[in-house]
Amino acid sequence: MAGGVILRGEQLLLVRNRRRNDSVEWSTPGGVVDPGETMLEALGREVREETGLRVHLWDGPLYRVIVDFADLGWRLRVETHRALDWDGRIVVEDPDGIVEHADFYDPDECEALLAQSPRWVHEPLLEWCRDRSDRVLSYCYRVTGLEARGLEVARL
Repeated sequence: MAGGVILRGEQLLLVRNRRRNDSVEWSTPGGVVDPGETMLEALGREVREETGLRVHLWDGPLYRVIVDFADLGWRLRVETHRALDWDGRIVVEDPDGIVEHADFYDPDECEALLAQSPRWVHEPLLEWCRDRSDRVLSYCYRVTGLEARGLEVARL
C-alpha cells in the first residue's frame, strides 16, 4: 500500500474514510498498488481518485509501516511519500466508495482527527509531522484480536 503526504503551507491533507462497519477513520490519501503499477504510479492514481488533486513530483519514502495481524494471519505494508509538486482542487470521487471527504487541516486539527484512526496510521504520520526527519523512518506493529473494538496493538 502507498500513502501520500500533501501539504499546503503547514496544513496537511486528510481524507475521511467510511469503513464497512460504518466507523470513520482519518488518514492521508492512498491505497493499494495494483498489479503492473509502481508504488508512485499507484499513489498518484489513488490521490487523484480520492481527492481530485494531481501530483507531479513525489519525495520519499518518508516512512514505512509494517503491521502483523497475528490472529488473522496477514501482514500490511505501507510506504508513505510526500508530494513536492501538485495542483488541482479537491473533488472526492472515490470509485471504492470509502473516502467521503477530503480537506486541508491545521496541525492541531490533524491530531484530533487522526485520534480516530488506528495507532499504525496516526502514530507514524504525527511523528513525521513533528520531526520532519530527513531519514526514512520505520514502524512495526503487532496486532492481536479479531474484532475491531478488541484489538491489542503493540509497537515493536
